[in-house]
Amino acid sequence: MRIPVVDTRGVPLMPCTPAKARQLFKSGKARPKRNKLGIFFVQLCYEQEPSNQPLVIGIDPGSKFEGFSVVGTQETVVNLMVEAPTHVKDAVKTRRTMRRARRFRKWRRPERYNNRLKGKKRIPPSTRSRWEAKARVVAHLKAILPLTDAVVEDVQAVTRKGKRRKWNLAFSPVQVGKQHLYSLLTEMSLQLHLKEGWETKQLREQYDLKKTKNKVKQAFESHCVDSWVLAACMSGAQQPSCQRLWYVVGAVLHRRQLHLLQFLKGGKRKPYGGTRSLGFKRGTLVIHPTYGLCMVGDFDRKKHTVSLHHYRTNKRLTRGGKPTMCMVKTWMAWRSWLVCLPRRERL
Repeated sequence: MRIPVVDTRGVPLMPCTPAKARQLFKSGKARPKRNKLGIFFVQLCYEQEPSNQPLVIGIDPGSKFEGFSVVGTQETVVNLMVEAPTHVKDAVKTRRTMRRARRFRKWRRPERYNNRLKGKKRIPPSTRSRWEAKARVVAHLKAILPLTDAVVEDVQAVTRKGKRRKWNLAFSPVQVGKQHLYSLLTEMSLQLHLKEGWETKQLREQYDLKKTKNKVKQAFESHCVDSWVLAACMSGAQQPSCQRLWYVVGAVLHRRQLHLLQFLKGGKRKPYGGTRSLGFKRGTLVIHPTYGLCMVGDFDRKKHTVSLHHYRTNKRLTRGGKPTMCMVKTWMAWRSWLVCLPRRERL
């Protein structure tokens, strides 16, 4: 594996090996850090002028899972399997239903200012969230790695012949979303390269790599094999030097609502949503003496306790966690962990 390195100013340098990182920590010349993706990197305690080689990031877009790979001229730096955000569509639908229910009531207040989007050019919320999530992942990687180029698989949507020009320009969320992503990557000063799906297949055959049909499997062969060949075709790497995988899940924060949609027993409606729980930002990584490493969720207003969730599965561990017993580590916008290799690959 290769570990990202930045100097004391935050300028990305070339990645190093784990042995070199341990040597820097032991001598006191560096300190360990983690970015918002949860990726471990090294920050030097002194300034150093960069002497970087080109690093290429390959992006394999998907509807539920996505692959990201950063490849150099010889070595593979990092492979990411990221869960795509799929909750926005249902959240927008629920918000629209509640807004329409409020507007049927007599006490609805008039608008204070013109904040309506009618007649304005915009991207649908679900499309925007999916494609901007890819750009955010690239931006966080670019902050710790000296990326120079980006290679994206140019996904295509079905076109219709004989229709107006507008149909083939803005007829599909895929077409609108990918153009938005390309503009965001160009703004990051990355040299953009596009490859079609059949070209990706040819590259897999050229590098003699196989792709599994199980898209849910947390392995290099599911999604990162495509992103790796896309990056390697520009960087010049011959074979993946490392197939270790970081699995990344984005944090989902439920925005504050007046109350739950359903009544509780006795005709009362319980408050719902929010981004803070008794002083903690929801999703904060804490260490509890009983449950170990976990995350902060909801809280109980009467008992003044918080709910703690498992870091990987997000399963609730308890609803009676006391804030005084939680040692705060950090807050990350993504949950990520290094996937364990099968036993046969470890030997």
